[in-house]
Amino acid sequence: MESHGKEELKGPVLHIVVVGFHHKKGCQVEYSYPPLIPEEGHDSNNLPEEWKYLPFLALPDGAHNYQEDTVYFHLPPFSGADMKCVYGVSCYRQIEAKSLKVRLADVTRETVQKSVCVLSRVPLYGLLQAKLQLITHAYFEEKDFSQISILKELYEHMNGSLRGTALEGSHVFLGMSPRDLILHFRHKVLILFKLILLEKKVLFYVSPVNRLVEVLMTVLSLFPGMIEHGLADSSHYQPKSSVSEDISLLECVSGAEEFVSVSVTDITNATLELVGEEGFGEDQTTTTSTEASQRTASPPDTSTPAGASTNLKPPSRTSPDSSESDWETLDPSVLEDVPKDSETGGLGLGVEHPEPGIPITVQPQGQSAGQGGQVAVTQGLVSGLEEDQYGLPLAIFTKGYLCLPYMALQQHHLLSDVTVRGFVAGATNILFRQQRHLSDAIVDVEEAKIQIGDPELRKLLGLTTADLRFADYLVKHVTENREDIFLDGTGWEGGDEWIRAQFGLYVHSLLSSTLQEDNEKLLADWGAPFISAWRITHNYRVWFSNQHPAMAKITPGHPFQGQYSAADLKLRFSHSVQNSERGKKIGAAVITTSRSVVQTGKAVGQSVGGVLTSAKSAMSSWFSTLAQPAILATPAASPEPQSPTEAKP
Repeated sequence: MESHGKEELKGPVLHIVVVGFHHKKGCQVEYSYPPLIPEEGHDSNNLPEEWKYLPFLALPDGAHNYQEDTVYFHLPPFSGADMKCVYGVSCYRQIEAKSLKVRLADVTRETVQKSVCVLSRVPLYGLLQAKLQLITHAYFEEKDFSQISILKELYEHMNGSLRGTALEGSHVFLGMSPRDLILHFRHKVLILFKLILLEKKVLFYVSPVNRLVEVLMTVLSLFPGMIEHGLADSSHYQPKSSVSEDISLLECVSGAEEFVSVSVTDITNATLELVGEEGFGEDQTTTTSTEASQRTASPPDTSTPAGASTNLKPPSRTSPDSSESDWETLDPSVLEDVPKDSETGGLGLGVEHPEPGIPITVQPQGQSAGQGGQVAVTQGLVSGLEEDQYGLPLAIFTKGYLCLPYMALQQHHLLSDVTVRGFVAGATNILFRQQRHLSDAIVDVEEAKIQIGDPELRKLLGLTTADLRFADYLVKHVTENREDIFLDGTGWEGGDEWIRAQFGLYVHSLLSSTLQEDNEKLLADWGAPFISAWRITHNYRVWFSNQHPAMAKITPGHPFQGQYSAADLKLRFSHSVQNSERGKKIGAAVITTSRSVVQTGKAVGQSVGGVLTSAKSAMSSWFSTLAQPAILATPAASPEPQSPTEAKP
């Protein structure tokens, strides 16, 4: 917490940077305040090695197709520096070169493309964007890019106005609208949510960048505390030139440094039992277990028997290559034969601890609310993140699981980097989308489609009936016109804050339910295969390794559990039609047939072609054969006596 205080004294904004496109050199830094490299001037083009991708992130690929755009991006901290993730916000614009008052010699194109970006210590994306857009507009209106005084004023103003700003309240989520997300993705939002819980490789794809980053960050805002405190270690990667291709890279990324060494013998046993009882796919179980063993790769002496406990100790050595070298590690040999308290979450080390005071494996709990009604957070003993009394945010974006709201083409190698165990990333270049084998799921934002190649993963992410009820509950509240909402999105029910509160309840109930290991019926509402896969993820193991007494207040069970009804069957059918390939084909056929019928009604007597024409002709002839005798029967009875007369010669 002391380091956090020092960062506040330094100010939330690190640098103001101008990035331009040079017709010979490409994207490059043209100005920075304060200088990115202290020994060099403000106009230096040189960059720290860790930030070598900054120009390509600030000035995105394909930017020339748009007059203006906004980019959110993450930069890694400097090696050995007491710094976490660096949050970047960039505003891009282009103007015609002929409109410049002062045209420099290197301006040889018809348009000038530049970005003004802010590098910050705090994840206030929308708030930084709102301030930056105004300054960028004024900077371009000067039509003289040598006038840099406005950028210095921006630096001073932002540090003055944002200093001491708490990471609480609606300003944290400015520009992130879960309401719009549900209107676009509907039930699929919950599938995206579960994908990230399982720490899969998820790639978002759409243009322009502004829409891309807003959708991606909005999905993350559904995780309680994630935007405020959960992204601090989300950008620990190394540039390509500094990553050794030698096998020694595998040695330096040892299991003890890459993951928290947590004893999960009892979790694994419960998982395997649950897998066997629920009929979980054998191939998927083997694959998942293999991946988990490869990721943890714990030394032999760190294994503990079932029921053994763990404790914390300082790391034996500090490695600049380790993404979280200053984190505590778990020593399974410190305590033994301590019972596990599944009701309060984690490993029970209460009164039986030999030393006085609070056991260090129990997360220190703050009050439910701090000054001004703010939720109190404390430093997580295991995760290293700022956590609330429930152990949230979950340690998803840690230990090599990256969050990159926008990825430049120059970062493509990160998708297959051995030090990267997963990612949630956004891209606008088609090359990212074409490399499908490098991602577990590709999210086409424009079409609201989630492409998952692995059939076993699709089974894991299948929504249960209770999940469908939850998703349908959200969709109905967002889409229905409610009388108490006089302005769109401003009411509580169906509004952005309400949706985030529903997902908060979902996560709390999910965590509480996982502690009920013997209640198979309770876990079935969440999906037994999903629970089994989630229990061996890094974020769940970190959460489970620590006690969170506040979880005792949470009632286990799915918020939408209950008996099946006819409405559930209808909901399941609707979801299957909308999401399965076979259902989509049926739906398309129904739509095509409906259109053909309408066209046939408008143009009577014209052929509609294909099977529909044959069917219509057959039905028409059949009806005509049935109808004709009935019509002719009545007039045929009276004219009979006239028949001989008419037959006379």
